[in-house]
Amino acid sequence: MNNAYSPRSVSSPGQLPETRSGNTTAHGELHSADVKRVLRNTYALLAMTLLFSAAVAVTTLTLQLPAPGLVVTLVGYFGLLFAVYKLQNSGWALPAVFALTGFMGYTLGPLLTQSLALPGGAHTVTLALGATGATFLALSGYVLLTRRDFSFMGGFLFVGMVIALMAGIAAVLLQMPALGLAVSAMVALLSAGLILFETSRIVNGGETNYVMATVSLYVSVFNLFTSLLSLFGLGGSNE
Repeated sequence: MNNAYSPRSVSSPGQLPETRSGNTTAHGELHSADVKRVLRNTYALLAMTLLFSAAVAVTTLTLQLPAPGLVVTLVGYFGLLFAVYKLQNSGWALPAVFALTGFMGYTLGPLLTQSLALPGGAHTVTLALGATGATFLALSGYVLLTRRDFSFMGGFLFVGMVIALMAGIAAVLLQMPALGLAVSAMVALLSAGLILFETSRIVNGGETNYVMATVSLYVSVFNLFTSLLSLFGLGGSNE
C-alpha cells in the first residue's frame, strides 16, 4: 500500500501521480525524474500552443478580422481560463487549453495589424518577438540551472497583476495613452516575474500538472510580448 496511487491521480492526464514513497515525498515534492517529465510535457505543450496561437493570429491578420472588444476579450479570456482550471484533470483539458490559446491568438491579430500599420511596424514586431523569446529563455534557463525557489513572489505578482488589470481597463475607458504605456511596462516586469515563479514551482515540485503549468507560462509569454509591442511601437503613435 505504500506505493498506491491516490484516486485523484488515476483520472488526471495533466497531473503526475502522487505516491507516499518512491517517486515523490510525503509532501508531494517531486524527485528529479518526475520534475523532468513535467518540464518535458510542459515545454512540449507550450510550443504547440504558441504555434497554434501564432497561426490563429496570422489568419486573423490576413483576413483583417475586427478586434473582439474589451468586454468580449475579458469574458472570453477569464471564461476559458476558468474552463481550463475546472477541466485540468479530465480528458477535456487539452481542448480547453487550445481553445484559450486560440482565442488569445485571435485577440492578437488586430494588435499586430495596428502595429504593422505604424512606421517601422515590421521591425517593431520583430524586436518585440525577439526580446520576448530571449527573456523567456534567459529566465527559464536561470531557474533550471540554479533551481532557485521564487515561490515567495506569488502574492506580490498576483496583487500586481490585479492592479495592472484595473489600470489597463481605466486607460482604455478614459483614453489615457500615458497610463497605458505605464501599465505595459508594469505588465512586462510582472510577466518576467511570473516566468521565474512558475518555472521554479515546476523545478522544485510545487507544480505537478503540466496543463496548468503550460497555461501559466503561455499567459506570461503572451503578456510579455504584447507589453513589449506596446512599449516599442505603440508608444510612438497618437492612438
